[in-house]
Amino acid sequence: MPYQHDVSRCMASVIGDVGLKQGELDAALGEAEAALSEIRQMYAGNTLPLLHLPEKRDDLAACATAAELLTRGASDVVLFGTGGSSLGGQALAQLAGYQVPGPRPRTGPLSAHKIHFFDNLDGETLDLALRRFDPKTTRFVSISKSGGTPETLVQTIAVIEALKQAGLDWNMRQHLVILSSPGNASDNAMRRLAEMHNLVVLDHDPDIGGRFSALSNVGMLPSMMLGLDPGALRSGAADVLQPILDGADAATVAPAVGAAVIHALTERHGLTTSIMMPYSDRLRLFSNWYQQLWAESLGKKGRGTQPVAAAGPVDQHSQMQLFLGGPPDKLLNIIMLQTAGSGPQIPESYRTDPLIGYLAGRTIGDLTDCQQRATAETYARNGRPVRTLTIDTLDETTMGALLMHFMLETIITGLMMKIDPFDQPAVEESKVLTREYLATM
Repeated sequence: MPYQHDVSRCMASVIGDVGLKQGELDAALGEAEAALSEIRQMYAGNTLPLLHLPEKRDDLAACATAAELLTRGASDVVLFGTGGSSLGGQALAQLAGYQVPGPRPRTGPLSAHKIHFFDNLDGETLDLALRRFDPKTTRFVSISKSGGTPETLVQTIAVIEALKQAGLDWNMRQHLVILSSPGNASDNAMRRLAEMHNLVVLDHDPDIGGRFSALSNVGMLPSMMLGLDPGALRSGAADVLQPILDGADAATVAPAVGAAVIHALTERHGLTTSIMMPYSDRLRLFSNWYQQLWAESLGKKGRGTQPVAAAGPVDQHSQMQLFLGGPPDKLLNIIMLQTAGSGPQIPESYRTDPLIGYLAGRTIGDLTDCQQRATAETYARNGRPVRTLTIDTLDETTMGALLMHFMLETIITGLMMKIDPFDQPAVEESKVLTREYLATM
């Protein structure tokens, strides 16, 4: 397994009454067993294609062809999509350096600072971008599972019109790729645009929801443009899923243990918040992905816990005051990277300095290693539940494993809560009202 999962600091024997008694955890693990059985049935009946993604490879050739088309002669690639159509791709792109401070070497066909995710709709932002990008060398990808996401639809139409104004309507196919569910132009607006302008279209599996699509072509396309290995990403996911398919007990399956801990803390100890706090710049967008996954899957019927995206060590200087000094109703999830000995080293010449000497001979990685361990222990000593996922190396295999862990943990938690983790009824209501308002303008 590419990570070590430790929930010992969630137990009453370590943190006191706020934590779980062994009997409470055992009871929750019993409920998780039923959820694992249901997941095995989904796999066997192929009713949840997400579970077959780790073994899937036949979609990667189409992704590679599209990636080559999009990066050939490109100065920039822009990806339109909202929610799950973007957040998984962003988390994967960050592994290749996207939104990591400082210059990054080119590791694939496209440099990380030349890929842009437009995941929010803002007219002024898009207008400025379309005027500043060179239309001849900028490529675009529009991702919408339904084909009717209004934010992505208007962005795509704006790009088409901008390309026309630049005299590139004859070559639209080289500039814009669509990723949407199979269907026809009569009921899928994105496919209608693709048909009108002879665009390349990749099929979005209609049975994989956006927030669960990071390991599908939605995430593989930007990953391949940046030189990441899609096979390794999916192999890492397989490492996490396989024990479930092999019939392992819930107590030995990390996502089931995580789900059992969170469910028991919520139902029996008033947990209201789940904080994701990785100690790595390359996992900060992973926290954003987790936040949407957890919120949209489990916030239903007046129930659910609030996910919070955080990062270490920076949030030790901001949110940590609330985490430690506020109500004891928050679970802290720390992703630790083995950083000791890495990064620049502070010279020994500072050893005798009364203010700096304690850092002499230490590396930057030594400091962050101590900080992440100290945060976990401080949280526990203050009677707050904390679990850790420790990774040796942050690479494609590990990232694939982390993505699959939290998708499975979310699904198992939803099944334990007796809710559907795959729908989003509250979101649909606001979409309907938006269309009604547009009709009256």
